[in-house]
Amino acid sequence: MADLTTLPGLRRSPLQDMAAELRNGSVQGDRAVRLREWPFLTMVNIRVEPGSETGGRIEGVLGASLPQQCGDVTGDAAHFVLWLGPDEWLVVSQAAPESLVGSLQSAAEGGRAQIVDVSANRTVIELTGPGARSVLEKGCPADLHPRSFTDGTAVVTSLARVPVLLWKVDADHFRVLPRASFAQYVAAWLLDAVREFAPTSPSAQAGA
Repeated sequence: MADLTTLPGLRRSPLQDMAAELRNGSVQGDRAVRLREWPFLTMVNIRVEPGSETGGRIEGVLGASLPQQCGDVTGDAAHFVLWLGPDEWLVVSQAAPESLVGSLQSAAEGGRAQIVDVSANRTVIELTGPGARSVLEKGCPADLHPRSFTDGTAVVTSLARVPVLLWKVDADHFRVLPRASFAQYVAAWLLDAVREFAPTSPSAQAGA
């Protein structure tokens, strides 16, 4: 039987039905926030002993070291590696899942490691613009001030009481990784949270 997820036009992202809402819900102005889904990224969960020979071979495939402490993100545009725990990481990549998972499993062969394709488990919602942090602060309990949440880091936290991975690319660029089953709820919450950042029109001010 054909794998429907690989056939053009049949693969659906968790937020495909909300694409227009996300696009139209973005706001402009001094506190602009733009929302979009970054769908179909390859995500691979890795568990291996840090510093082991097997871990070294895995790092060779990724071209990046496995992060060593909470919040750390390593890698580049090819493969990003996010710290989940002392011996657990999430790889986020644009590579084909079959190719990446196969290469990682080959690297781990003969050692003690777990390589699992979790690409269907999450999606990525991107928030960009000067108002992005303020929107997230409305529903995230983590301290998102730059002194605590620096550029190029990612933490396990919650948003609107939903567990998420929150990844800060830079001051005006965040990525929220919710489970696929919660993606529409998180997206709807973000759309609602963004509304107050829309600039007030002159006609609305005049009528106030």
